[in-house]
Parts: sequence; structure tokens; C-alpha cells
Amino acid sequence: MELTWLMRLRIAAAMVLGVVLLGVVGWHFVEPESPHGAVTLYGGDITISDGVLCLGLAVAAGVAGYFAAWPFGREIGPLAAPAGVAYWAIRSGDMSSLLGLNTALSAGETVVKRQAMYGMLRWECVFWLALVAAGYMGVLLAGRVIAAKRKPSEHELNTKNSGSAVSIAAAVLATVVITQFAMGVLAQDVRFFDSELGSVVGQPGKAQIAFALIVSFGLAAFVCKSFLDVGYVVPVIATCGAVVYGMWAAARPAMLEHMVENWAWAFYWRSTAAVLPIETVSFGAIGAVGGYWIAISYGYWRKHAE
Repeated sequence: MELTWLMRLRIAAAMVLGVVLLGVVGWHFVEPESPHGAVTLYGGDITISDGVLCLGLAVAAGVAGYFAAWPFGREIGPLAAPAGVAYWAIRSGDMSSLLGLNTALSAGETVVKRQAMYGMLRWECVFWLALVAAGYMGVLLAGRVIAAKRKPSEHELNTKNSGSAVSIAAAVLATVVITQFAMGVLAQDVRFFDSELGSVVGQPGKAQIAFALIVSFGLAAFVCKSFLDVGYVVPVIATCGAVVYGMWAAARPAMLEHMVENWAWAFYWRSTAAVLPIETVSFGAIGAVGGYWIAISYGYWRKHAE
């Protein structure tokens, strides 16, 4: 796909529809009770019925994104649902607001509360990823309904994963490693010296986190496509791997005790611990789709440059 002005308008239209249909309409179902609270399953603000309705909205966003980006609906439409979830992430409070609610009078109680919190956050990425997947299913559904027969151009590639099980596993591992390193570099805030950890970092801003996640997962998807020949689906799924590792690392007993005893809740051992699961999955998915198509365009340019 050549990134012409018309193509940019298609991308914008698909993402705007995702924001409206899933983000704006669905905000009522995920809005936290606290005015500045974080959007998360932890705390029980999102019920099962809320989740089911959000899945339906994600499918609708995928369908709308497909038609908005026609005739490139299959390539661009998957951006609709992540854009809607990213809208929630932007309106949500940050990790520091969630940690502030899980701070007790004693350090011991705080450690226990935060371990429980991190344990819940570790797996709630599955719900956010399910919303992204529902949007993708909406894209596939729309394509089947109209029985689209458009033949892809020479430099387009089917988004189905063509790699072997080994290459897919390697892509998941590579995505987690690349994004953990890149996030540590890109998601920056004020730093202070720590005799045990070297330094600690303050809570990065929303725009900083969004930029860091999009670039990090875009880079990972580019590498996975260029060297392992797998589609963007693998890096998108690997957003869950990044969340699981990040929450596990932040909840290690020795690490958690040191942070609780020596630093306020708005400071972290690494900036990756300052990112909510909803942020990782939504912005990471957007970056993965973008990085994949950049790799396709780059490969096409290299092939035909001469």
C-alpha cells in the first residue's frame, strides 16, 4: 500500500469510526466510578454484561472500519477497534492513580495489596486483546458478507501468518524483548538515583506512553515481518506477553518491598511498570499494524528501487 493522501484519509476514517462506535459509545460501560480512576477490570467497575456489549461494539467498529477503508478494508479496518480502546486508555487515569488506591498505612499491607493488584492486571490483557480480536472478526465478517474478490497488488501480503510454529514463537519472544527495551528508552519522565536499582523513573505522561508503545511495537512488527515473515497478528498477540512480563517483574517481592519502603507510588523501577494493560494492548496493536505495513512497503521499495 502506498501512503497517498487518499490512503491516509481511509486510515483516519477507519480509526475515527472505531473511536466513535467503540470508544465514545462504549465509554459508559467501562467508565470507572472514581473521576480520575484507571480503566481496568481490577475493582469490578466492568461487569460481564458490560464486557459482552463492548465485544459487540468492537465487532461493529471492525465492520464500519472495513467499509470506511474500502477497497483496502482488510488491511486498514483492523485499526478501528484498537483506536476505540485507545480512546478509553487516553480518558483513563494512569498507573499511579491505581497504585494510590492500593496504598495502605503500613508497608506490609501495601505490598500485599499491590501483589494482588499486579496479579489481576497480569491477566486482564486477555479482555482488551479480545476486543481487538472482535474488531478483526468484524473486518472478516464484512469481507464475507460482500464476498470481496479484489486481487491484492504485487506488494501487498495476506495478513494471515505464514510462518512456521518456530518463527511464530520466535516472533512473540522478539516482540516482548524489543518492546521492553524500547519502552525503557522512549517512555521517559524525571529520574532519581537509587542505590540499589541505579535509578527510578516517575510516571510518564499519556502522550509519552502512547508514542513509546506505538513506536516500540511498530519496530517489533517491522522486525518480525522482515526477518521472520510473520503477520501483524503475532505482535498484536504478543502485547499480552509484554503485559504479563511487565506485571510479573513489578510484583517480584524484593522489588516491590524496596519500592514501597523507599519511593512514592508515582515512581517505578522501570517505565514499563508505569503502563496499564489497556494502554499496552491498544497502542501496541496500532503500532504493530503500522510497523507491519511499513515493512511491506520497505520490502517493495527495495525490490523495485533498481
